[in-house]
Amino acid sequence: MAILALEAFAATPLSIDPFDHVVVRDFIREGSLPRLLADFPRIDQPGSFPASVLNFGPAFAALLDELRSEATSRAFGCKFGIDLNGRPTIISVRGRSRATDGGIHTDSATKVVTALIYFNAGWKAETGRLRLLRSGDDIGDHAIEIAPEAGTLVAFRRSERSFHGHLPYAGERRSVQLNWVTTAGVARREMVRHRIAARLKSLLAT
Repeated sequence: MAILALEAFAATPLSIDPFDHVVVRDFIREGSLPRLLADFPRIDQPGSFPASVLNFGPAFAALLDELRSEATSRAFGCKFGIDLNGRPTIISVRGRSRATDGGIHTDSATKVVTALIYFNAGWKAETGRLRLLRSGDDIGDHAIEIAPEAGTLVAFRRSERSFHGHLPYAGERRSVQLNWVTTAGVARREMVRHRIAARLKSLLAT
């Protein structure tokens, strides 16, 4: 059975305020969520980790396969009006947030489309909620705020005005980020960078 509700994604209209984006609250099928939450990799440190350096269960491995599939690329390409077929992808995973995380940014110009899927079973905090912003200098000037609840997808087309961020939050904040990028060289460089950073975090934790 498919994990991703691509039909729900396809049926959700594209929003353009403050930039092209889609929010789908039930992007992960309800029957798959318990297994994914159980199989999510244990990450005790803040920061972003490539999936290849993490340990996880079979349900999470199946999720990664679906995210890398041609069907997923076609669905997202159709939504944003971009040909993503054959575009290289990067998948990174976060488990915890620092109080210094969440600053306003737009993602690098090498990223074409960003998709964030959250895996937090019940989000009570008022902070740590992703904000899509109308400007790059005011975290309060947002068009929408999204709680990082389990199964929620936020996807957007990267541009010079795709500012986003969240109010400071320290603690568990689990997510998977999928990026379609401009070239295979970019994907290789990003994976090397993420692996080096993950190794340094591991050494510092010991």
